[in-house]
Amino acid sequence: MIDLSEKPRMMRAVGFYKYLPIEHPESLLDIEVPKPFPKGRDILVEVKAISVNPADPIVRAYDNKVGEPPYLLGWDVAGVVEQVGPECTLFQPGDEVFYAGSLIRSGCNSEFHLVDERIVGRKPASLDFANAASLPLTTITAWEGLFDRFGISQDLEANRNKSILIIGAAGGVGSIAVQIANLAGLTVIGTASRPESIQWVNELGVNFVINHYEALLPQLHKIGFDQVDYIFCLNNTDQHWNNMTEVIAPQGKICLIVENEAPIALGLLKSKSVTVVWETMFTRSTFNTEDIEEQHRLLNRLAELVDEGKIRTTVTEKISPINAANLKLAHAKIESGKTIGKIVLGPVRKLYNS
Repeated sequence: MIDLSEKPRMMRAVGFYKYLPIEHPESLLDIEVPKPFPKGRDILVEVKAISVNPADPIVRAYDNKVGEPPYLLGWDVAGVVEQVGPECTLFQPGDEVFYAGSLIRSGCNSEFHLVDERIVGRKPASLDFANAASLPLTTITAWEGLFDRFGISQDLEANRNKSILIIGAAGGVGSIAVQIANLAGLTVIGTASRPESIQWVNELGVNFVINHYEALLPQLHKIGFDQVDYIFCLNNTDQHWNNMTEVIAPQGKICLIVENEAPIALGLLKSKSVTVVWETMFTRSTFNTEDIEEQHRLLNRLAELVDEGKIRTTVTEKISPINAANLKLAHAKIESGKTIGKIVLGPVRKLYNS
């Protein structure tokens, strides 16, 4: 006689078996997978909402996936802790949390998700799950870029005469970077090209807006700048490189998050002694760095800022529920390169009601 109790508990998820263009019927599929169990410092989170980032379609295109198929994407979660591993100290069942997860583990497009508690924060009390899910990945990227990679001070007086150019200010990361840079006391110049994206970045609090499809230096001259101290380039490194080398100040800093396809001419920056840095918010979780718990503290600080009304969410579209059809729609929108702010989805329709 078969003991049915030995069968693994299953859960709904959205995944794929091989890379296909998003319009292909099998690019993303509604599937069932075993429900994971937390060990060590992992917590098991019941997923209430997710958001979609450019990382999702990029990773979907990788030839070398982690583990065995089906592969699950997704790196922005808000949910409720269901179980904790035996070594956990930061969370308990019932806690409401938000986080961005890890590239080297299964994604969050599922009913439940397993994550290291050290990269998880407490959800802002003032937000519902959908709005909270829009924040982790973009905020961690923006925060680490500004404070860890650039080394910008959080002292308003230290930044009073400093300027930052944010290329791609209307996107997910840009929408948060504008707000954080404002809080740090920097003069914020954002790039946007369409009327709706210009309106969006103005609402977020940029001091000036210029167009990233036009030469940057003449536009800076028109608003009274000869150069900028920092450049945070959030899209198309190849397209903007030469413009950036012209407008960055001597001994300034450039932070990149998008890989260049062609070799970039670093030599153009030698005479200015400019620092070029990369920001990837998955570095700490991928390499289990000694300071991995900084992301837990960062997200908790973000929750405080949100609850104090100092940071607003950047949701521009909500889709429900989380399923393959809706995720295909979200991926297609992201791949268009014309999204403003963040797209969120939720919840997953449960396989079991108990």
